Amino acid sequence: MCRNIRPLNNFEPPASGDEVHAAALQYVRKVAGATKPSAANQAAFDRAVAEIAHATGHLLEDLVTTAPPKNREVEAEKARARARVRYGT
Repeated sequence: MCRNIRPLNNFEPPASGDEVHAAALQYVRKVAGATKPSAANQAAFDRAVAEIAHATGHLLEDLVTTAPPKNREVEAEKARARARVRYGT
C-alpha cells in the first residue's frame, strides 16, 4: 500500500470528503505512475479519482465494526512514535 494513503475507517468524526478524495488521488497517482498526468490523460485521471473516491465513500458508509471509534490525534502520535523508532529521530 502507498504510505501516503491513511486508514479512513472507524474515526470520530468520520472521514471527510476531502480525506477520501486525497486517498483516491494518491491511489490513482500510484497506479498511473505519475503525480501529474499529461494533458491527453487528464480527463481519464480525473475520472478515475472521482470514481474511486465515490466507491471509497460507499465502502466507508457500509463497513461495520464493534470497535470503539479511533481518535485522530492519538493515531497520529502513534504514527510519529513509529517513525521516530524507524528513522532514529
